[in-house]
Amino acid sequence: MSNEQKPVTGPIPIYVRTIPTGVVLDLEALTRLVIGDVINELLHAEDTTAWDLLHEAAEPVGEGQFPGELLEQRLVERASSRVPLYGPAALELMLKLSKAVAPRLDSWQRGAA
Repeated sequence: MSNEQKPVTGPIPIYVRTIPTGVVLDLEALTRLVIGDVINELLHAEDTTAWDLLHEAAEPVGEGQFPGELLEQRLVERASSRVPLYGPAALELMLKLSKAVAPRLDSWQRGAA
């Protein structure tokens, strides 16, 4: 397995993939965590606010009204959004990013000039 295929380790692995114009950070594990948080919030038996807002958002409303905004706000407040990097993981990520973009720096700098 090449070094590019190995993730930056941590509770949420981060894969660094190069593309012609830069890099892509693959955070599939974060996505799974966020989806789990959303499902948890919707199915939480003690507080049905998110479930109620989901049903409100599904109902047709007048033009210019979007009840889904309240649901979105509630889910964003409860969903994971941070990727902790412990010990050398932050340095490992920096090194992978540096290695991935280094070959492109000259062309980007020439384009900016």
